[in-house]
Amino acid sequence: MNARRLARVALALAGVLAAAGCGSVGHTEEASVSQGKTLFSARCASCHTLADAGAKGKIGPNLDEAFQHVRSDDPDQNFADSTIRDVVRGQIAYPVEDPPTEAAGMPADLVTGGDADAVASYVAAVAGKPVKGGAAAGKGEGAGGGAGASTDGKGIFGSAGCGGCHTLADAGSQGNVGPNLDEAKPSVELAVERVTKGKGVMPSFADELSEAQIQAVAEYVSKAASR
Repeated sequence: MNARRLARVALALAGVLAAAGCGSVGHTEEASVSQGKTLFSARCASCHTLADAGAKGKIGPNLDEAFQHVRSDDPDQNFADSTIRDVVRGQIAYPVEDPPTEAAGMPADLVTGGDADAVASYVAAVAGKPVKGGAAAGKGEGAGGGAGASTDGKGIFGSAGCGGCHTLADAGSQGNVGPNLDEAKPSVELAVERVTKGKGVMPSFADELSEAQIQAVAEYVSKAASR
């Protein structure tokens, strides 16, 4: 690799690291991409935008934008999936919990071990790439976590990625981006309003969940938090 190319690669990698806000865990072997997509939808999609997953979260970095510039046709700028996988795995292991901006930090240990490897492998396989089958390929997934037509409130709480941001003992979640729901004990009405309209760093789920699903998850949260 000549000096000019090395400098370009180093500069591009520095930009990716800055966008992802990550440390390093060394090389990560490729894990199950399909498992990673399922985990991403459940734990990450409410905070990040990623076209392949249909995710439109705005709390954390837009992963397509973060990695698009290293998907270039220019061989001096095009990174292998393995490099991106290592970057994402590092961001998961060493999240910026208190960023120097108004954005919320990423919780530690959101996914760990093999699950973290799978999420990193999935993101590396799709971030910044055109969605296969067109833009509609991910419709109905993403922040809704593939909840489909289910009106099981607890299931929606998990599949929509709520646990990545909120603590709720009944759901086994320990997210610390948003309010601790066990402490806040929101009413059904307040939960419906927050899920529908969002507030602060919390996005609206009105485009991802039906009114019946929003009502179901609100009732679940209110009841579970009051125990």
